[in-house]
Amino acid sequence: MRVVSLLPSCTEILFALGVEPVGVSHSCDHPQAVEAIPTVTSTVVDHEDHSASEIDAQMQSVDGAVYDLDLDQLAALQPDLVVTQATCDICAVDASQVHKAVTQIAAEPAVLTLDPHSFSDVLDDIKRIGNTTEASEAATTLITQLRNSVEQIEQRAESAAESNGRPRTAVLDWTDPPLRAGHWVTGMIERAGGDASFQPADASEPVRWETIREHDPEVLIVAPCGFERDRAIKAIDDLRTHEGWADVTAVKNGDVYAVDGNALFNRPSHRLVESLEVLQWCIHTDTTELSDATRSYVQQPDSPQRQSM
Repeated sequence: MRVVSLLPSCTEILFALGVEPVGVSHSCDHPQAVEAIPTVTSTVVDHEDHSASEIDAQMQSVDGAVYDLDLDQLAALQPDLVVTQATCDICAVDASQVHKAVTQIAAEPAVLTLDPHSFSDVLDDIKRIGNTTEASEAATTLITQLRNSVEQIEQRAESAAESNGRPRTAVLDWTDPPLRAGHWVTGMIERAGGDASFQPADASEPVRWETIREHDPEVLIVAPCGFERDRAIKAIDDLRTHEGWADVTAVKNGDVYAVDGNALFNRPSHRLVESLEVLQWCIHTDTTELSDATRSYVQQPDSPQRQSM
């Protein structure tokens, strides 16, 4: 089956299932093999060498679609299936735009629209992708592996919570202006052994700095959407300028973490289990060991002794 994936998360899942897409979005960057695959999308927003506030200003100033779909390239790839999403209008091509575009292609490929809002939804999407691409057996195997890993994490979290309680945990997926991460992140904090009362029940939402300070998180994780770890470290500097930064418990205790949101938290793929491991490492440090590859995604800017652990 010829599949075009307009989502980095779906592209990752397809490769994990042994299905190589014939076309991808410009944001798809994992695994490395995607570099050789034609891209069918682009954006007018310039993310390179721009701060969080500058990127936000660009997004707010766009009149029309943030992402463009190359209809000629899409048609040339002759896909049987195009995978899009309806979860976030600013993360990828809008689903309605995709449905309209495929009607202009002679073959008119099928469209699979993903709309995950929870960790369980992500596992269900893996099954849907597997069934749709004739890779159901691989999907079942992958889901079983993921569930086994999650069960181990939850067992460690339960034990840690009994001994040390559930630290107030805040996860931000943008810093200027601040946004508290929603969707699957809220449930993941709970699975990892944290207190997720700061996070929204639904989509990510703006939050005033004063609200963050009043909540006084014991663990603060900054995983900006589309930012790699080093840019996440710089994004933390946006927060340092706020009054009362030094008085936040997480700051005083050195429990502020910069995480590669582009690779992990922001993408609802099977790698959310890796994100869950990072969460648990941040919340209950002594309960889990991270592989070298996973550890490279997270850093404590103010705790040099753990940056190279």
